[in-house]
Amino acid sequence: MLEVIVISVVLVLAAVLLLGVRVFFVKGGQFPNIHIGGSKAMKERGIGCATSQDRAARRAVQRMNSSDIVKQIIENN
Repeated sequence: MLEVIVISVVLVLAAVLLLGVRVFFVKGGQFPNIHIGGSKAMKERGIGCATSQDRAARRAVQRMNSSDIVKQIIENN
């Protein structure tokens, strides 16, 4: 039983070390940005992540006052 725990701990430590080589051993190193918003191709297409798009939509709504919202509702009906 102890052997399995020791082997598991060693494997997990090796995996963390190998995944973090760039972070641990390169000066100023950081994990690569694999977020949708960090992709050049997605930016060119105007595609962002759902969180960023939601944040932008909420800001747009906050800038509108109640009369603008009423006008928009009337125009859409």
